[in-house]
Amino acid sequence: METYESKVVAIGKRAEDIYRVLSDFRNFSALAEGKVDNWQADETSCSFSYQGMGPMGIKLMEKEEFTTLKFTGDERVPLQFYLWIQLKEAAPYDTRMKITIKAELNMMMKMLLGKKLAEGVNTLAEGVAKAFNAI
Repeated sequence: METYESKVVAIGKRAEDIYRVLSDFRNFSALAEGKVDNWQADETSCSFSYQGMGPMGIKLMEKEEFTTLKFTGDERVPLQFYLWIQLKEAAPYDTRMKITIKAELNMMMKMLLGKKLAEGVNTLAEGVAKAFNAI
């Protein structure tokens, strides 16, 4: 498994509030609209199609209240991966977040995707922080 970790980002919200939003896939329905096809979500899983690829899904596999969320792809996702979101409240309304992705990549996939995953995990963390800091 290859590991890609984001930089730690600061969010001006309580860890509890961030956790409650990120732990429910239904909260992402508005964001998914127009970006993926056939979006369906419940609290702990979602499924969708993307750029002609068949249906696939992501599920919440483990959570530790207000500190950790662990996700993985369902059996339809073409590569095995795990995504962790870690939250640490430094002070009230000052939460630090880090995202880690672990993916099972063969050498060819690592060459094709490794750099994009390394950049993508930081982009994802920055995007989440920006979205929360804007509200």
